[in-house]
Amino acid sequence: MRLSCADEMLLLNGCPGVIGLAAVFSGEQPGLEQVRARVAERWTGLERMNCVLDRAPDDAGTRRRGLFGRRVRWVVPGPFDPAVHVTLAESKLDDLWAHSVDRPLDGDVPPWRLFVVPDAADGGGFALALVAQHALLDGRSLATLMRSLMDIPVAARDSARPMPLARTGLRAAGRELRAMTAVGQALPLRSPSRARPSVAVCELSAHTVRSARRQPADGRGATLNELLVGAVAGALRAEYGPVREWRQRAEPVYTAVPCDLRTRTNPRELGNTLTVVRVPLPVDVDGCVARLRAGQAAMATVPDRAAVHAGVLFPVAEAVRRTGPWVTRLLTGRGRRSCFAATATTAMKWPGGPSTFEGSGLVRTVGLPPLQHPGTVSFALAQAGDAFTLTVVCHLGPDEAGRLADAVVTEFETWARAATPSQ
Repeated sequence: MRLSCADEMLLLNGCPGVIGLAAVFSGEQPGLEQVRARVAERWTGLERMNCVLDRAPDDAGTRRRGLFGRRVRWVVPGPFDPAVHVTLAESKLDDLWAHSVDRPLDGDVPPWRLFVVPDAADGGGFALALVAQHALLDGRSLATLMRSLMDIPVAARDSARPMPLARTGLRAAGRELRAMTAVGQALPLRSPSRARPSVAVCELSAHTVRSARRQPADGRGATLNELLVGAVAGALRAEYGPVREWRQRAEPVYTAVPCDLRTRTNPRELGNTLTVVRVPLPVDVDGCVARLRAGQAAMATVPDRAAVHAGVLFPVAEAVRRTGPWVTRLLTGRGRRSCFAATATTAMKWPGGPSTFEGSGLVRTVGLPPLQHPGTVSFALAQAGDAFTLTVVCHLGPDEAGRLADAVVTEFETWARAATPSQ
């Protein structure tokens, strides 16, 4: 099976490429064999979960000039082994995330693992934590798979996103190409040699998020994605100061916003059906509400820009890359620089209503965004009912993730106080 353009780009980007999603449950931890039986029942028939990267010589015994100098494709050697893929974690969830983020899942078996995590924090008795190589699965795929393990699987809702509009043409594609290749500014990494991975997980209260969503007071309110982008801009300003003071340059700081490209025709498709849109972060805008307004204005352009990717840029890239691997290398080369996207911001909501696993109720979900190049940081805000959980993955100085997570929470709390009338 040929790798898609998105698969290849994620495989070639030079990062560990590990992502994760954990579902935290109340109640007693189920037996390992119970979990393995459920996974075998629900996932064995899914082709993507049985795929392995094959880098073998071709039938003629020669190596075609492809990725890493050889042919690379997905193959299905047989069904996965639940005893290998479903195991008991040796640590709590925060430690599992910290241990997994920079350790690729290499080998001769499908690159994913499901961990049963005992003594889960955040109000839960245990967690199911799915970790996978991003080249195999995207974040929406992780949510689809985890949802399918529930006692009563919830049918996937039709995507609210329509099919890409046919009017997205060459002019729109040209504008988006210029936006994609514009020079950005990297975070002020004081000592690149000291860059280390760090992971932080924290909760946001439902009251704080609901109050923050009412900002700006004279506007339509804010979506979770818009709040996260605005809060990240405020957190960077609090941690590093205004951008104009970083390197005396005028370029903006960009965040990468993943966009799901599934439509009503393929809502449950597994793999990498996504693109990334670069959005300037309003770090230099004074005032948290003003930053939120600026972030909303930038995010308002994302759906149309993602439609250009789906309707024009991706089909062209898929056609051209058949001429050789240089196309994918060209597309991924710029993304290897931290100034391309200093941050990545992802907001994700658990689909459907309340869920249970072996009778235990879902308490919250916790994401694990991918570790990017030194000088970058990724933010994932997960919602399950009234529970909101922020995960920050840094490739900066030691313990930088915790400081940035606290700064994001502070920004939410500032919005919430501004939205609550004084007594």
